[in-house]
Amino acid sequence: MRESPLHELSATDIARATNAGTLTAEAVVRSCLERIAQRESTVGAWAFLDADHAIAQARDIDKSGKPRPLRGVPVGVKDIIATADMPTTYGSPIYANHRPAWDAACVAAIREAGGIILGKTVTTEFASSHPGKTMHPRDPERTPGGSSSGSAAAVADRMVPLALATQTGGSVIRPASFCGVIGYKPSFGWINRHGVKPLSESFDTIGMMSRNIEDAALLASVLTGRSMMLEAGMIERPRIGVWQNNMLERAQSVTLSRVRDVMGLLSRGGAAVEFVQQPDEFAELDAAHHFVEYLEMGKSLLFEYREYPDRLSSALRKRIEEGRSYAPETCDRMQQVIETCRHRMAAIFLKFDVVLFPSTLGEAPKGLWNTGNALFNRFWTALYVPIVNLPIGVGDNQMPLGIQLIGREGDDRRLLWLAQSLEAMLDGKAASS
Repeated sequence: MRESPLHELSATDIARATNAGTLTAEAVVRSCLERIAQRESTVGAWAFLDADHAIAQARDIDKSGKPRPLRGVPVGVKDIIATADMPTTYGSPIYANHRPAWDAACVAAIREAGGIILGKTVTTEFASSHPGKTMHPRDPERTPGGSSSGSAAAVADRMVPLALATQTGGSVIRPASFCGVIGYKPSFGWINRHGVKPLSESFDTIGMMSRNIEDAALLASVLTGRSMMLEAGMIERPRIGVWQNNMLERAQSVTLSRVRDVMGLLSRGGAAVEFVQQPDEFAELDAAHHFVEYLEMGKSLLFEYREYPDRLSSALRKRIEEGRSYAPETCDRMQQVIETCRHRMAAIFLKFDVVLFPSTLGEAPKGLWNTGNALFNRFWTALYVPIVNLPIGVGDNQMPLGIQLIGREGDDRRLLWLAQSLEAMLDGKAASS
């Protein structure tokens, strides 16, 4: 049987083999670079790539005999995250030649753990809505989602096993769902944001893309410093809540059908599955997220708006102007709406271990002029809860679909345990079908 190329190995397998001395980081990096050379003209996942520098990093790792958790693992970094040895352009022509003097905290942690920063992945403009050059790996006429477009596409296309992403509305979960990969947005504040260009400080969260839950837990353990993320565990009879609200009327019928399939799979696996009707207090939550995000965006991008208005997209200028028109007193009220919902959500999690909701309305839409609708993501981001996108098959056009697994704030390890259990169930179902 032919062995899989090295670029298809998981991050966990790469780290295990390089630490054991049975594989070199240079060999892995060269395989990833070969894959990128074959596919980048079609996918457009990378904002910056220097093959010689990537190989030099790998050789330095190979010379070091010290065991490290991410030894030799190539990682893509979303291009709103600072890197001292590579440009950081924030997806904007304003910063075309910008190179920070330091690494973001998350990048420094990856390097210390033996990971190799392969390059910078494409982001939408300042992680807002104006898209970059990235196309969907399965269909170049469809969006890969955003704002973490390049990170999701690079992982999905086997260019790299791990990539950093960020989420302010739905920028981890939505592209992960569209591209058919694992997207993990941790509890708010779990990963240090120093070195990430702010958009909305109340919501900006560093997350990641991977091809399995085990790899996401590995990277999370490095970035949070929490070794518990790697602990194996299980819940005897998990309590699953399936969230119900009027937003579901917007979902494609195939999306709801796949969610029902997951519910049946969980029930047959011994889980207690129950519908949860969204509380009345949540009626303003999506609007509250919008208001706070735009007001904060108007402040965080004020320099660019004042100094380089003609180099901003018209869509972003409109968002900044809208945010600048909002009254801080109204923002205070909206923050209170969000805080009320957070308390209500904490009470709901006394009854459930995890809540399920579709990741997106449906398959990645055609067209590259936008990155899809974040309707199913924003209000979860506002609640500060950890979220995992888990691929659950394909839709009518054979494009990936995903489901959000939402955990209690601060209980990320339990969420990853349950996600890994469901991942195994889904893999078993696929193998038997």
